[in-house]
Amino acid sequence: MRWNPKMQQYMHEHVSLYSFVIVLFMTGVIFGAVMVNALSLEQKQELTRYLGHFFNLIDGGGGLSSQVTFQQVFGMHMKWILLIWLLGLSVIGLPLILILDFLKGVLIGFSVGYLVGQFSWKGMLFALVSIAPQNLVIIPAIVICSVTAIAFSIHLVKNRFFQRRGPVYHPFIKYSILTFCAAFLLFCVSAFEAYLSPVLMKWVTPLLVAMY
Repeated sequence: MRWNPKMQQYMHEHVSLYSFVIVLFMTGVIFGAVMVNALSLEQKQELTRYLGHFFNLIDGGGGLSSQVTFQQVFGMHMKWILLIWLLGLSVIGLPLILILDFLKGVLIGFSVGYLVGQFSWKGMLFALVSIAPQNLVIIPAIVICSVTAIAFSIHLVKNRFFQRRGPVYHPFIKYSILTFCAAFLLFCVSAFEAYLSPVLMKWVTPLLVAMY
């Protein structure tokens, strides 16, 4: 399979940024998993009580409506993406983008690490149906947005202070279009989380409810 020349050029120019962001994200995942061991007994008990209530709520068919869940989940994803987009418009926002990527990894690593640590293979099964599916799209979308934002921020520095290439209109349009495409992907993911993910979780929660 031959790649489009523009795609080859894009990957050649940004492969180092992709590598760095992915490594940073994976470091966050590992850090989040390790954080589980740092929790006190009281904190673990509080989290376990909360999860027990959550599992019983799902098993009983309760919770928010799918429409409300969709609005909340999509709103959360859009805030994350828009924040990265805004930070990419300024040089000082570049390190904050990296912090966001690290924190995203920490959140995922902590969630999966806690479920597996507390519920063993049942926790892993729940993580596979409640966390893994949507993050197969969310993580690449955030990584692509982050790399594009970092690249655009670096382009601004070169354009204004070193190379003096003129207007940045076209790079800005490309940057915004890519962010819009990522937002559309997250729209689809939000629909999955709101309408299909609860069904998958309901299949698994009886195993976890039986532990309480």
